[in-house]
Amino acid sequence: MSIASERIERLSELAREAAAEGNHDRARRYVRRARRIAERNRLSLPRQFVRYTCDRCDAYLRPGANARVRLRTGHVVVTCDCGEQDRYPYDGQ
Repeated sequence: MSIASERIERLSELAREAAAEGNHDRARRYVRRARRIAERNRLSLPRQFVRYTCDRCDAYLRPGANARVRLRTGHVVVTCDCGEQDRYPYDGQ
């Protein structure tokens, strides 16, 4: 595992902790920094990190706090407070 990917993992953990404490600005800084490191090193972000962050406002999403999660036929819809929606497929049978 490279130094950059370890750093991204650590920033993801820090963003989750900061969001849990209610410090959303700090969580945004961690998310932006992790994305920047991934861009510079041409790495893909971990799936969990991508699913729990907003592409528009860089917020770390917490369902029920600053994100709404709804199940539709064949996909999950996650809506951030800023209005951005992400859809992820799932097999709901």
